[in-house]
Amino acid sequence: MLHFEYKQSATPYHFAINIPANKEFEALKWLKSRCPILKDGEDEIINFTAWNAKAIYFYDEDKNIVELIARKNLKNASDHNFGPEHFLEISEIGVPTTDIEREFNTLKHAMDIAIYDGGFGNFCAIGDENGLLICINRERKDWYPTQDKASPSEFELKLSQNRKTYGIEFKNEKIIVGFP
Repeated sequence: MLHFEYKQSATPYHFAINIPANKEFEALKWLKSRCPILKDGEDEIINFTAWNAKAIYFYDEDKNIVELIARKNLKNASDHNFGPEHFLEISEIGVPTTDIEREFNTLKHAMDIAIYDGGFGNFCAIGDENGLLICINRERKDWYPTQDKASPSEFELKLSQNRKTYGIEFKNEKIIVGFP
């Protein structure tokens, strides 16, 4: 479940939602009838070959960069016509930071979580295909695909891993892990 609360100091953010692995074209058609698509050059569907995934980006009403991502490795294809019921889970949240390694070490120590892709320079995806924290060095990298400035905004989330539930806060530009 995703819940937004108004904060005057909040800045636009990035988050992604998993959709069925075979629904990127239907999702594109569905979205295009509702809002403009954010492109990479001419591409409306972005092919992430290293992740075996295809993604579509758009702005929500608050200028957050939202991504619908069809991850082929999840093998969660659907035979039904695409609609909002195919928003399966929150699969990514952005973490703009100046110290990716610190954020990874915090998560690794508390949760024994692994790097999915990237490193400590500009970009590091931490977690797995069902849930990734997308850490970017906000001094060197902006949000993809728009190049909007990546600014830190506080967030809280609950996640389950290996039958344990964790509370994660991003506050004062640092990740804090606890138990809800």
